[in-house]
Amino acid sequence: MPSDARARFYLASSSSRRLDLLGQIGVVPDGILRPDIDETPRTGELPRPYVTRLAAAKAEAARALVPQPQDGAAADWLALAADTCVALGRRILPKAEDEATARRCLSLLSGRRHTVLTAIVLAAPSGAPSLRVVESVVAFSRLTERQIDALVAAGDWEGKAGGYAIQGQAAGFIRFLSGSHSNVVGLPLFETAQLLRGRAWLR
Repeated sequence: MPSDARARFYLASSSSRRLDLLGQIGVVPDGILRPDIDETPRTGELPRPYVTRLAAAKAEAARALVPQPQDGAAADWLALAADTCVALGRRILPKAEDEATARRCLSLLSGRRHTVLTAIVLAAPSGAPSLRVVESVVAFSRLTERQIDALVAAGDWEGKAGGYAIQGQAAGFIRFLSGSHSNVVGLPLFETAQLLRGRAWLR
């Protein structure tokens, strides 16, 4: 558990999934920061540079959102930012914001392996941010049109990279997973805990 003298810890994300995941390892943020950045991939941008760039941008934007002490003293804080993407080879699949996108993503993932990448950045008032990029490999069974219809109707895809949530009904079609399960949900917990331990925030 964190010590009494710990820095204030902020989650630089509006994702309820990431907040819940932190709770699994006993981490409760002192506050939530919501950096607003453009998440559009650049032309020809590959998945790993993409998530790294976005997580770093979120962490940098979070600096301006950290509450400052009323007495003017130097703030002591840590801010965790993350970005997750689903990739088919070099192709970055979008976050599903409508049923058509979810259906298209699920059709592409059907019967194939794909990679889920999450970049996590832990920033502090001074010094270089700490960065980790975690990759997991996931494979769907071949999906029938009726099964895709059922997954879309369940609504688990809303706002999810690749149009599915492994913690939702899609779990019944995952035939293979190599790597971190929590990474596929949206935040690799082992690596997150290691970053916090490296800053002496978590034992």
